[in-house]
Amino acid sequence: MSHPQVTYDDVVAARELLADVALRTPLLHSHVLSDAIGGPVHLKCENLQRSGSFKVRGAYVRIAGLSEGERARGVVAASAGNHAQGVALGSGLVGARATVYMPEGAPLPKVAATRSYGAEVVFAGHTVDVALASAKEHAERTGAVFIHPFDHPDVIAGQGTIGLEILEQLPEVGTIVMSLGGGGLTAGVALAVKSLRPGVRIVGVQAERAAAYPASLAAGRPVMVQPAATMADGIAVGRPGELPFELIHYLVDSVVTVTESDISRALVLCLERAKQVVEPAGVAGVAAILAEPQVFEPPVVAVLSGGNIDPLLLAKVLRHGLAAAGRYLTLRVPLPDRPGVLALLLAKLGGLGANVLDIVHERLGVHLGEVEVQLQLETKGPAHSDEVLASLRKEGYRLIFG
Repeated sequence: MSHPQVTYDDVVAARELLADVALRTPLLHSHVLSDAIGGPVHLKCENLQRSGSFKVRGAYVRIAGLSEGERARGVVAASAGNHAQGVALGSGLVGARATVYMPEGAPLPKVAATRSYGAEVVFAGHTVDVALASAKEHAERTGAVFIHPFDHPDVIAGQGTIGLEILEQLPEVGTIVMSLGGGGLTAGVALAVKSLRPGVRIVGVQAERAAAYPASLAAGRPVMVQPAATMADGIAVGRPGELPFELIHYLVDSVVTVTESDISRALVLCLERAKQVVEPAGVAGVAAILAEPQVFEPPVVAVLSGGNIDPLLLAKVLRHGLAAAGRYLTLRVPLPDRPGVLALLLAKLGGLGANVLDIVHERLGVHLGEVEVQLQLETKGPAHSDEVLASLRKEGYRLIFG
């Protein structure tokens, strides 16, 4: 199976080129996800790849294929972070100068890492699409070679090497599920895998708030959507790439979307149960499995596509994930303004096994003779949360949410 612009042989050639550059990342069995779907689930840990994501594969293949004259003019790219790091690392390995355009607000660790690999970082706009346009203008102005994050045969071939590794590591794989943004990863993996094993199901996963592929597939061509804010910034792409779209249209079995809560729950699970630090965009495949486990035919491989997450964002997402899993309660409780009343409430919570993470005692803006206590509680899960709330109501406490 092939395409006029990128073929299975290109993926094989890319693998040879990457032999001393990209790591052969591990495949880890997940007991909790296997229990959820009733069959084996493995995690392909591209979060452990050099530069922290799969992007170095495609970026290096593209840059390594440049002529001496092209390398001398330098390269330019646009990215929310992972492609930036892949281009910066790849350029350094071949001795080319790199300029990377990043959206305003790009995660600081990704910005710092990109600079540490030797690239110059320029901020442009607030989305990847605006940064892409700025990078293309830079290429026209300076003669630098534009390294597209997903819409180029070399990039797709490089990302496709993940598919070859999965087939070697788990020959009996039935379904491969992965994050889908512009489409380079999903297109490359689909091309590699379907060429050898046409029966393997390929599933692409988009963030519900930034899902260009469902509309594009329905229209039969790439269409532009306006991505809303999503924690999965790495896959918040407004328009699919032309070449990835064509491959995905013919080779990918389904494209699904996941919510912000699905993503945060998946991130917590990866950290807590698999001991893997994964960024929100990189965990979309796991989120899809958690959201609808019955639709995935085992054995399943979920690609953890990146692990570059700002620690501050990680803290926020973990709280979001705990709340989505019913293990984190935020509520307000009005109390009479009398000595000992707050102590009684805290004693009650302690007796119920709820852990108080934060408490604010508010007197302003409430009724005379009354105070309001804002509580953040950690519980053992949805059933325990329900038990805590029911017990408080039974004791006569008025609970306010939101």
